Amino acid sequence: MPDESAVPPAATPPEDPDAPRFWARLHAHLHRNKAMSATTKVVVTLVGALVLTAGLVMMVTPGPGLVGIVAGLAILSTEWEWADRWLTAARRRLEEARRIAAEMDPAVRRRRLLLGTAATAVVVGLLSLYIALRDWPRWSVSVWDRAQSFIGFLPELPGM
Repeated sequence: MPDESAVPPAATPPEDPDAPRFWARLHAHLHRNKAMSATTKVVVTLVGALVLTAGLVMMVTPGPGLVGIVAGLAILSTEWEWADRWLTAARRRLEEARRIAAEMDPAVRRRRLLLGTAATAVVVGLLSLYIALRDWPRWSVSVWDRAQSFIGFLPELPGM
């Protein structure tokens, strides 16, 4: 096994010393006046809240929920101090989950993946069967029509 200390310094990528200054300059630029500052805060809050909400939804549905939560909090922490505190706790939880997943028995992991996939297939199958036999529920059609009035590129529901 080769000695790692023998690797020449040029083989390791140098860290960019301008990276923290770049983010500080960008943040200062986005907050250069009150209107721009308020716009930045609103956009960051909306995008961060959307990503955070997607992460929370993925906690009960298939998907990387903890990663979504950490990403949403990271976005929000650029503007909000409370999000930075929550991000520290969420990163701790993410590391704990990563450690537990690494220690998990591969057979248990395969069984959980199979059960999750089967449960998703059953739910999608039952919903498809319901829609095929009973048609779309009235409330979903009215919600979809309302969404189409705001977002013109949404397609028609199948069978409508």
